Amino acid sequence: MRAAVYHRFGGPDVVSIERMPRPEPRAGELLVRVHAASVSIADHRVRARDVPRGLRVPTMLALGIRRPKHAVLGMDAAGVVERVGADVTGFRPGDRVVLLRGARFGCHAEYTTVSASGAVARIPDELSFLDAAALPFGFGTAETFLEAGGVSAGNDVLVNGASGAVGSAAVQLAKQRGATVTAVTSAGNAGLVRELGADRVIDYAREDFAAEAARYDVVVECVGNAPYRRSARALRAGGVLLLVIADLAGMLGSKLRPVRGGIRRIQDVGAVTGAHLEQFARLAASGAIRPVIDRVYQLDQIREAHAYVDTGRKRGNVMLLLADQTA
Repeated sequence: MRAAVYHRFGGPDVVSIERMPRPEPRAGELLVRVHAASVSIADHRVRARDVPRGLRVPTMLALGIRRPKHAVLGMDAAGVVERVGADVTGFRPGDRVVLLRGARFGCHAEYTTVSASGAVARIPDELSFLDAAALPFGFGTAETFLEAGGVSAGNDVLVNGASGAVGSAAVQLAKQRGATVTAVTSAGNAGLVRELGADRVIDYAREDFAAEAARYDVVVECVGNAPYRRSARALRAGGVLLLVIADLAGMLGSKLRPVRGGIRRIQDVGAVTGAHLEQFARLAASGAIRPVIDRVYQLDQIREAHAYVDTGRKRGNVMLLLADQTA
């Protein structure tokens, strides 16, 4: 099979298209022919070792010191089940599925495997592979944080970084839960986040949400520039700070002192499940949520895709096509 492979850390030029053996499904696994996958900020961070302060050494230990432990990036994908391993009963060849491999990566390839009992779900006929593959990373991350924070009807929620993959999903899912949503983004993305359901938009270049008189029940921090010290000024007593992005100090603080100054800090959340993906696929097929896709690249354009993600200016998701989308 063809795959986008990198053997050293660095810029987009370290990624190239190579031939490698097709994986074989183990017992309980599915072999999936990948039609579409996302190129996410996580792929950028791992490839470039561009991680929040204090996390470089832990990241090296987890993902490789001298060379990458996972030569193929890509956390999520959508495609067709090619084969099933022994003991698989819930899926069969020909099923259209969406999946999330997470930190195991491996989706920027023509074939990948996934546990049939893990984060994988069938795709409704009304949903394209491209839209399906844009769901797991952003919506999965957003939903697990909103679940952990107990976001519910009547909450005032602020999403910092509302036009990215996670932020755009958080805006929509918070609205699905009945919350009033304020979105922090650039002026150029104000129209987008309003279309996604934001009740109010703050242009970060003109206003500082933490300096306003407005107070929120929940702040969803998707950028990395609003840690506890800043976000606490915008939260009501008893509020929740959801640290989608945090440096080492923020991570340790949320574990060792989860409640500080009456504010609950959450950084460690539950895993994305097959039930989550099934829910997202159903909502997207019905039009209740919208996966935001900025640009689409072919596999041979993988370096261009990485270069665009590296700019930090993407809206929603950058996608990679690996097979015919009409199948």
